[in-house]
Amino acid sequence: MRNLGWTLHGNGKAVEAGAVVSPDERLTWPRTIGIGMQHVVAMFGATLLVPTITGFPVSTTLLFSGIGTALFLIITRGRVPSYLGSSFAFLAPLGATQADGPAAQLGAVLCVGVVLAAVGFVVKFAGQRVLEAAMPPVVTGAVVVLIGLNLAPAATTSFEAQPLIAAVTLIAILLATALGPGLIGRLGILVGVVLGWVFAAVTGGIAQPRLDALSAASWIGLPEFRGPSFELSVILVALPVVIVLVAENVGHVKAVAAMTGKNLDDVAGDALIADGLATTLAGAGGGSGTTTYAENIGVMAATRVYSTAAYWVASITAMVLAFSPKFGALIFTVPDGVIGGATLVLYGLIGLLGVRIWTDAKVDFTDPVNLMVVAAALVAGIGDLTLSVGSVELGGIAWGSVGILLGYPIVSALARSAGTRGR
Repeated sequence: MRNLGWTLHGNGKAVEAGAVVSPDERLTWPRTIGIGMQHVVAMFGATLLVPTITGFPVSTTLLFSGIGTALFLIITRGRVPSYLGSSFAFLAPLGATQADGPAAQLGAVLCVGVVLAAVGFVVKFAGQRVLEAAMPPVVTGAVVVLIGLNLAPAATTSFEAQPLIAAVTLIAILLATALGPGLIGRLGILVGVVLGWVFAAVTGGIAQPRLDALSAASWIGLPEFRGPSFELSVILVALPVVIVLVAENVGHVKAVAAMTGKNLDDVAGDALIADGLATTLAGAGGGSGTTTYAENIGVMAATRVYSTAAYWVASITAMVLAFSPKFGALIFTVPDGVIGGATLVLYGLIGLLGVRIWTDAKVDFTDPVNLMVVAAALVAGIGDLTLSVGSVELGGIAWGSVGILLGYPIVSALARSAGTRGR
């Protein structure tokens, strides 16, 4: 039986032991809708936390994440189940460029999307070997680490603003992750944010202007659209995010391939193109940049349902919720302390993703070239080295990324030509 392109899995009511529901299969529609709702819950906390922290419109971000997910499913031809939520990698450059205004920040998001799509076309036609040559794991891991840890001062500042609320949020995240069964454990950050939020509401920790805005917001209305402008200094700070998005998208494709037993190497380029276009659209209209979501990988692993039909449900649900200004205003009542408790974990997780790239690839840190170049890049990024080139001021993320992207191949080539490093 086929319906809208999906084959019914078995009787549509259960997943047999040892079996999985493939991307081109589905369960009965009530079950598919239920699983789609789980995907909405899984992406919710992280996707909405990004605009809450950066000041971008929540409803607009939600709308473009839903549109981006639909675009991703179409471009990958329904072969890669994924939700495109807000990328945490954008938090650092957006935080560093707040003084430049939202229009310039959106222009940077748009440019990141265009470059990511261009990388996708290269990978599609030349193969993944191009990526591996230009961005070996030692380079990719270093950029991801410095992007994550560059944010550390922002997390501690938010934590210090409301330390009790932040501590409650952090403890709730840790306990939910350690003790929560199944899906609850995988959604530890969302659980912690909700509990910290409730604690703040009970103890009077939510700012009154935010509550007034919630009361005044209408239930139904259009999202707030914004247009981009383009400033070179802001764009250069954001461009290193492309490396993170490449790593996340390719990693997602590999993870889905491993879990479904299907070869998806030929679709990696399509995934990058799709996320690039989704991020471009978001930057053009006022939303946050997007990426594939590990949170939803957890839902698929728990349910063994990889049906893209469930992701269409999640996409449509997100787009519907985006047309409620009341919902967006509710999200903006999240206090600084809750953000501080959550980001203390989140920003560290971004950095540790880079460490995981190193360990998975078995990067050799007894090699002096790896040690020296990575060390310099990390300190530039984490210490937020800020220097001007002409009238363009660049911060630590840009200098650290440029240092590792240019410095590593140059120093490696010099070491090989001098015979101090094996070929």
